[in-house]
Amino acid sequence: MILALLVSMFFICLGLVIAGTFLSKEINIEEQVRERLTQKEEIPYQQVEDTGEETVRKYYFEQLDEEEQMVYLEILQGIRDNTGEIYVHCGDAKHTNALFQDVLKDYPDIFWCDGTTTATAYGGDEEYTVLEPVYTYDMEERERRQAEIDMAVSECLAGIDHAASDYEKILYIYDYIVDTVDYDLESEDNQNIYSVFANHRSVCAGYSKAAQYLLERLDVFCTYVTGITESGQSHAWNLVICDGDYYYVDTTWGDPVFQEQEGEEAQKGVDYVSYDYMCCNDEELFRTHTPDADLVLPACTKMDRNYYVVNGMYYEQYNSEEALKVMNDIISGQGNPVVLKYANAEVYSQAHGDIFENVIHRAAQNLAQWYGLSQVKYSYIDDDRLNKIVIYWEYSE
Repeated sequence: MILALLVSMFFICLGLVIAGTFLSKEINIEEQVRERLTQKEEIPYQQVEDTGEETVRKYYFEQLDEEEQMVYLEILQGIRDNTGEIYVHCGDAKHTNALFQDVLKDYPDIFWCDGTTTATAYGGDEEYTVLEPVYTYDMEERERRQAEIDMAVSECLAGIDHAASDYEKILYIYDYIVDTVDYDLESEDNQNIYSVFANHRSVCAGYSKAAQYLLERLDVFCTYVTGITESGQSHAWNLVICDGDYYYVDTTWGDPVFQEQEGEEAQKGVDYVSYDYMCCNDEELFRTHTPDADLVLPACTKMDRNYYVVNGMYYEQYNSEEALKVMNDIISGQGNPVVLKYANAEVYSQAHGDIFENVIHRAAQNLAQWYGLSQVKYSYIDDDRLNKIVIYWEYSE
């Protein structure tokens, strides 16, 4: 009986120990659940490395407030790292996407991101957005293509003295892009600089980003501007600072291939580079270009560094004998073309009538006499949008 009692008591005691142990575990689980419910979920925000002076003179970055700049830097770092999901400190998906576009405008070197993204905003105690950019190349392919870009850029910049003036640098880059790139709507990578430096075929986005990339390397301020043309087509060009003043530059519209594709019949077969948008003011640009409404842009009020002004082809008033002298000077050297650009529509209209009714015929007679020709052939571009007359002479029959 004593043995049975001891055994029974042992099981009772064992039962109490087991029950006590189970009760203790229940209390611990409840505490853990309570802690998890009250603890905030840690959001894996994009870690930003020290940017140093990387954002200095970045036009769109400098327009942002401090909080927006932080989001901008998170996006920039994520793109640099090819991050699939970029977590940023902004609860507005639309605004985050706008900042994403600002990054791409400020950094023409980003050729591995095609400019599209998905932005998803999340609410709660802490609002944030997850950005998912579309990357066209992985890190290995990026490095390979970057090497091609670096080689082309080095060859280009070897041809200009870094001590040259702003105007000389801008003109050099303008001519380089026009001379080495053909406008091609079907070209690959045409929204980025790889299309310019490797393929040598691009569209306005590639032209403008390449100009920005090269001029920044030459320490000339240049940024990327978007808008539409007079025909309603989306377009891109550049804003620069030349010798202390803001001007617009559009390398695309300087390219003869682009001009031909746009239907400039008189220019077909003629390798004519247009310099209307080689440092021009608002008045000149806005005849054919309209910037996007949400862009904040400085006033461009001067024409002093426009190519035609610098080279004596820009006239604020009309003089018949002066126009004849310009033609004769070109003809005497068997040159081409004669460019007569007028400051406004009124002066252009005055010049137009006299040049085509009088001056051009006098110049043609001189050409025939000087070169012993029985007949003279010439072609011309009469551009009333830009108040410009361009004449090409033929020196043989």
